[in-house]
Amino acid sequence: MGLILGAIWTSLVDNRSMAQGKRVSVEIGSDALQAIKDMGAAIKRARTEAGEGQAAAAARLGVHVQTIGRIESGEPGVAVGHVVGLLALYGLSVSLAGAGGEPRLY
Repeated sequence: MGLILGAIWTSLVDNRSMAQGKRVSVEIGSDALQAIKDMGAAIKRARTEAGEGQAAAAARLGVHVQTIGRIESGEPGVAVGHVVGLLALYGLSVSLAGAGGEPRLY
């Protein structure tokens, strides 16, 4: 499953509306917040389809169970390494794109 996250970067650079969440030092726009929430929902769906609970996912990733809940709820202040690790656990991938949709990183 690929998700386009260009909106996040564009919003971080261009938009100055404040995010709701912990440990966010940059203002994040609503389009970026929605992309984060969508990614969290996709992760939760993959975890539940795999028949695992949050505690099992946390043990496999080596984080506290609350971290899994924060990722799945779309909280923007979670460490990117934890998010990417959780994506990998369930065979999900992320595609990054620039503002015009052009691939930036693979």
